[in-house]
Amino acid sequence: MNDLFNAAIAAPNIIPTAMLIFVLVYWMVVIMGVIDVESIDVDIEVDTDVDGEISVSWLNHVLAFFNLGRVPFMVFMTFLIVPMWAISVMTNYYMGNESFLLAVILLIPIFILSAFIAKFTTQPFIKLFNHLENNIDQGERQVGKICTLMTTANSLKAGQAKINTSGAPLLLNVITDEGINMFNGDTGIVLEYMPDRNVYLIEPYVA
Repeated sequence: MNDLFNAAIAAPNIIPTAMLIFVLVYWMVVIMGVIDVESIDVDIEVDTDVDGEISVSWLNHVLAFFNLGRVPFMVFMTFLIVPMWAISVMTNYYMGNESFLLAVILLIPIFILSAFIAKFTTQPFIKLFNHLENNIDQGERQVGKICTLMTTANSLKAGQAKINTSGAPLLLNVITDEGINMFNGDTGIVLEYMPDRNVYLIEPYVA
């Protein structure tokens, strides 16, 4: 264990180790609830000129190939940095390399290899995040609609309400603001969707 620690903080491995520490700290902060998984993202600036459009289109294809944009940025980076750190430590160890400059040069092929590893290891997560995004989109589409309570609901206890559609009624789990109680048969309006709890915030509606 001491040998691994010493290798991790040695000059040839200090860059991937620093990246690994960043990822670990990030996930600790996410677990604590300070930030969410998608708090760090990468935007591509689109230029209006033709050359810019071509370059951005090419970059978008590269990012899509490696599943960036299909899974959260930090999820991809985690699956990139962990193997990059492991490969870097093993490569420098078996080569007996103590040169920081050589280690930086070696990071280029290691980064490319790790990017392909990240592509395949993040593949199973694409459907998961697509499903979560679809649920959020569907939830946000109900905001502003009128619902009818089927059970009691308040700020502490979620109830159930229905929204009439052309087909079967859409059933929602609903809560109210503090101090507001709503009962079976009451009419409410959907104010907000809370994806973390999969509930809708409603308030009484008077036509």
